[in-house]
Amino acid sequence: MEFGWWKKFEDGKKYQMLVEVFGRTITWSRKHGHHTSWEPYPDPTDEDWDKLIGEAERRVPRRLFSQKQFEFIVSQRPK
Repeated sequence: MEFGWWKKFEDGKKYQMLVEVFGRTITWSRKHGHHTSWEPYPDPTDEDWDKLIGEAERRVPRRLFSQKQFEFIVSQRPK
């Protein structure tokens, strides 16, 4: 399952964020503009995790994402 949104950083740049959840792997990526490549996003912030969990939570009632997958994402969030 893929999750995506736009995020504005402190330097004023706006990035497209992409989070891929496949099995037991969560991959964070970002890119700036249409003609740039995806680059790894190694340190997601608490705000990023909140956004991901919120997006996943919205998909559970519509059966686009299982409760088990949602619980896995929540368990992967650093404490």
